[in-house]
Amino acid sequence: MPANSTPHGEFTLPLALRLGNVDISNRRMKLLEAVHTTGSISGAAKTIGMTYKAAWDAIDVINNLGAEPVVVTQHGGAGGGGALLTPYGAGLIDSFSKLTALQNQLMALFAAHDIDLIHDLRSILMKTSARNTFSGTVKSLTKGAVNSEVVLTIQGEDTLTAIITNTSAENMNLAVGSAAFALIKSSFVIVSQAPVTTSARNQLCGTVERITDGAVNAEIVIKLAGGNLVTAMITEGSTKELGLAVGDKACALIKASHIIVGVDH
Repeated sequence: MPANSTPHGEFTLPLALRLGNVDISNRRMKLLEAVHTTGSISGAAKTIGMTYKAAWDAIDVINNLGAEPVVVTQHGGAGGGGALLTPYGAGLIDSFSKLTALQNQLMALFAAHDIDLIHDLRSILMKTSARNTFSGTVKSLTKGAVNSEVVLTIQGEDTLTAIITNTSAENMNLAVGSAAFALIKSSFVIVSQAPVTTSARNQLCGTVERITDGAVNAEIVIKLAGGNLVTAMITEGSTKELGLAVGDKACALIKASHIIVGVDH
């Protein structure tokens, strides 16, 4: 790498603690470290920028998954009650810290490689049952009383609007500019011949790339101008009514509540 070049970022791995069949994210491990430091759930939540409720929810999940309790708490008091790690919990934090240090040393060895290519490779290798998976960047994040509206910019400058709970947004540490992906089941995609007035927040238009007929349902793949492919599963009856053929213009309509948002960390 030339001396005056600017690195795209630093290499990391999504190191996580697995309890049972569930991974405990780095953010939740940071919460446990903060509990140890502050001695309270409320103090730990403030330290890592998590709401008090989200912190409690996370602690409950961790305690339910562990072979034994990780955190013991006492409700009440001006500060929301005390909390401390059990010996088992302290051991988990110590092991996680040592592994994190080793991971950072290992990733430093690959600093000369292109991190953008590594990120793309991880996205490609991601496995999911949803037919539609889009990698993007958070364009805007609007928080409401209960839910948050997340707008993602995907390949080709198309955008997807999703509605998720505030707790989910906080747990994923979503922010404008952060990387995220959207998952959409093909059965949640409505197909129209042209742009229409609809309550669906997302209307992605392009050209029919492929139609696969089945006994009951048909799979329609729409290619967007930016290169993304949107797959819809509709009935054969609907397919005949639309009268679509490969090369025709078509739009994919998707409700914001039907989009699952995820992050790779």
